[in-house]
Amino acid sequence: MPLVPMRQILDEAAKGGYGVGAFNVNNMEQIQAIMEAANETNSPVIIQASRGALKYSRMIYLKKLMEAAVTEFPRIPVAMHLDHGNSLDTLKQAIDLGFTSVMMDGSLAEDGKTPNSYEQNVEITKAAVDMAHPLGITVEGELGCLGGIEDGHGAGLSDEEVADHLTDPEQAEDFVAKTGLDALAVAIGTSHGAYKSGRKDPKTGEVLPPKLAMDRIHEIHKRMPNCHMVMHGSSSVPQELVELINKYGGEMPGTFGISLEQIQDGITHGVRKINVDTDSRLAMTGAVRKVFAETPDKFDPRDWLKPAREAAKQVYLKRMEAFGQAGHANDYEPMSLEDMKKVYNS
Repeated sequence: MPLVPMRQILDEAAKGGYGVGAFNVNNMEQIQAIMEAANETNSPVIIQASRGALKYSRMIYLKKLMEAAVTEFPRIPVAMHLDHGNSLDTLKQAIDLGFTSVMMDGSLAEDGKTPNSYEQNVEITKAAVDMAHPLGITVEGELGCLGGIEDGHGAGLSDEEVADHLTDPEQAEDFVAKTGLDALAVAIGTSHGAYKSGRKDPKTGEVLPPKLAMDRIHEIHKRMPNCHMVMHGSSSVPQELVELINKYGGEMPGTFGISLEQIQDGITHGVRKINVDTDSRLAMTGAVRKVFAETPDKFDPRDWLKPAREAAKQVYLKRMEAFGQAGHANDYEPMSLEDMKKVYNS
């Protein structure tokens, strides 16, 4: 099965009332772990790469790894998505590489740090749609700004600043109408990375969960029931993974993630794509640290990459089940980009 347009995966998820995990990759082991998990759970899946990942892996290698993935598991619908594209040139590079979906993050300027005005966001996102849709390529946009920085991308907003850059439901309705995008990433208080909350209990000093504005998602879904929303920064940061890292020499105090219950509430109210990156990083790091600590004589990379791959796979298995995508890989006939062109032109 060739790569499919992400729009089809999201449309089918909406019909079935489930969400689909979008998992970031940088190397072969992550791609293998995702595909093995998708095959075992019979799940459609979105594999995504950031600009940092493309630079790290060098684009041609990632392209060939994805070709291998869909060849090995031909019955699994897979969309290849560019995460946080910063310019039309970046989007074009990804499209030329064979990506079936791209994100134009017009919420930030091309430097990936400075917040854009609403008008600038509309203009660049509409330009991305005008470029991609005639090719059958799905487009995701973002309205509002997330906290945190990942792969050098993000405004680095504080908790207080994030609260000032949440997605406005009324503006979201206007944004979708003016741009014609396929998926809307919403800012509701989530952040990239493992440190998603700066809130602390005033008495104990313990880190508290991030405060999410789930009502924004509810309102957007009420206004636009057919809008496919995206939750970025949605790793749950399991404490057992953090504890494993710290047990074997890591130093990661004060981490906090997004609860699966909140993500599932979002799915009930129109969230169809859930971005997960940090959780697999934590799992792989913990596994590698454990190998090095317990068997310091090991020097073959396979000795630590194999358990790292398995640890990441366990994360993906759990997320696919929790998001509801498990069991839905064969619900529909896969579309080609040529098929999707006709949908956009109809």
